[in-house]
Amino acid sequence: MPISRRRVLRGMVGGTAVSLALPLLDCYLNTNGTAFADGRKMPVRFGSWFWGLGMNQSIFVPKKTGMGYDLPEEIVSWKNVSQHINLFTGLTAFRDGDPNLCHYTGWVINATGQSPASGGDKPGTTLDHTISNQKGRTTRFKNLTVCCTGDARSTVSYESANSPTPPDASPLNFYTRLFGPSFQDPNAPEFKPNPRLMVRKSVLSGVMDEVKGLEGEIGASDKQRLDQYMTGLRQLEKQFDQQLTKPEPIPACIAPKEISDDPAPGAEVDLMAIRHKMMTDLLVMAAACDQTRIFTMNYSSAQANTTRTGFEKPHHTTTHEEPVGPLGYQEQCSWFTRRSMEAWAYHVEAFSKVKEGDGTLLDNSLIYAFTDHGYARVHSLDNMAAMIAGRCGGKIKNGLHLKMDGATTARLGFTIQRLMGVDVKSWGTRSNATDKEVSEIMV
Repeated sequence: MPISRRRVLRGMVGGTAVSLALPLLDCYLNTNGTAFADGRKMPVRFGSWFWGLGMNQSIFVPKKTGMGYDLPEEIVSWKNVSQHINLFTGLTAFRDGDPNLCHYTGWVINATGQSPASGGDKPGTTLDHTISNQKGRTTRFKNLTVCCTGDARSTVSYESANSPTPPDASPLNFYTRLFGPSFQDPNAPEFKPNPRLMVRKSVLSGVMDEVKGLEGEIGASDKQRLDQYMTGLRQLEKQFDQQLTKPEPIPACIAPKEISDDPAPGAEVDLMAIRHKMMTDLLVMAAACDQTRIFTMNYSSAQANTTRTGFEKPHHTTTHEEPVGPLGYQEQCSWFTRRSMEAWAYHVEAFSKVKEGDGTLLDNSLIYAFTDHGYARVHSLDNMAAMIAGRCGGKIKNGLHLKMDGATTARLGFTIQRLMGVDVKSWGTRSNATDKEVSEIMV
């Protein structure tokens, strides 16, 4: 008998019938296919942090390399956290003849290792999703993405070319999502599983016997597709398990005070700083409470239109219209960059202040900061800078400045995946392809 497209998997759970629809299998188509407390290691988190419009090399890049690097004007705000930050300068995003898509090509190569051929060439899977697909399935949220612009279109996170991840843009909504009624406090004396989750878990579990019978009726390609489908469901079950099992106490988990209102709308720097602080503090507690192990923070958009009270031009316009001043650089443009670096310093310090085990939350994290250009005035894709903060559970040395001498930015992405336990032999395409780790930072 042919397998009907309407067929569902059926089973019983506690005497109640349950059913689950099947994915689209080849056999439905024509021949053309057209129709912690127990001594376990602390979890390691991966975060990315994005800022737009790069930096000014003459006042950003330290003169000293290695440990104990100096802090030029644009990064002087790192004075309390530079020991936690590895700074990489002299990186290149190779486009191999593809057009330089302003404020786009650079970050896409940073996040995917591939140069886009056009503005319609959307990124494939970005680093956060690549890592979360393997490492984020056992927490309540597979990954979290937030922005400080107030604009939910500000994203550098893609599950696939057709699946951008819209960020949480409202601190109030983000707080409710994280610590609202569905939050299971690991330190609470009582535990009450969500009955809706219990039903969903039971439905998945109840059909597994029928899956085995179906496998004898379908071809090899459909078996593979069915296996992928069921693997995804099993990964969902793991996430349900996390919410249906009383969490072990986590001393570092302290739910933040309730947020009752959002900051005023607008792209003014002071408002961005308020949103960034609120979103950072929420991400810190989300990670500390093991709500997620993967997160992305967009401080500003790639074509940053951040504004300054009393100054008539946004940051992006300033990079192109402000002349080089008597100090040898674009002074107003640099003012905006310094605010970005102050935000980055706050982000790093916030993770470093949370005690976890015999170290800190930052010690058990790897946070990757990247941008869209080197020198935004000319849309440069060379002499780019990036940062890595955190010790990745003891796998990384911190406090180094490394001059990369024109190496592809993809070396950082490849190194990060290896440190996070992703099974990858190489990463990137064409001139960005690499199988070389940045061994200088590795323990």
